[in-house]
Amino acid sequence: MTFKAHPATRVGHVHLKVADLDRAIGFYSGVLGFAVTQRYGPQAAFLAAGDYHHHIGLNTWESRGATPPPPGHSGLFHSAFLYPDRAALGAAIRSVLEAGIKLDGAADHGVSEAVYLTDPDGNGVELYRDKPQDEWPRNADGELRMVNDPLDVEAIVAEAG
Repeated sequence: MTFKAHPATRVGHVHLKVADLDRAIGFYSGVLGFAVTQRYGPQAAFLAAGDYHHHIGLNTWESRGATPPPPGHSGLFHSAFLYPDRAALGAAIRSVLEAGIKLDGAADHGVSEAVYLTDPDGNGVELYRDKPQDEWPRNADGELRMVNDPLDVEAIVAEAG
C-alpha cells in the first residue's frame, strides 16, 4: 500500500534563496503585504500574513549576489499564495500592478482563479483564490477536470473596491 498524506496536511511555508535580502523584503512585504515577523541581520528574514510565525522565509546564506538559474534548469516553478476571496485577490493584484510589476499570465482553472508573476530573484509567484468546490468542473464520472481558460483580471481588481 502506498502512503497517503493526512487530508488536513497543508504547505506551511516556502523558503527562498535570494540575492538581495532587502530587495526581496521590498517585494514580499512592500508589494504583496506580508509582514516581517523576524529578521536575522542581513542574511535572513521571515514574513507572514496575520499572526502566523511565517509563510515565507528568505535567506542569502548561499545566494548573496547570485543570479537566477537559467531557463531549462530544474528548480522552483512557483510558490502560490492562496487568498480567501476575490476581493482579497483583487487587492493583491492591484498592489502588484501599481508597483509596476507586469503579470506573466492569468488563468481561470475551473477550480481557481490565478495570476502569475516573477519576483526580483526570478522565482515564479502565483496569486490565487479557490472557487467553491461545488463549482469545480467534473466529468460524468465525477473526476476533476481542471481547465486553463482566460481570466478577467480587471473584474477581479474591481472587486477589491
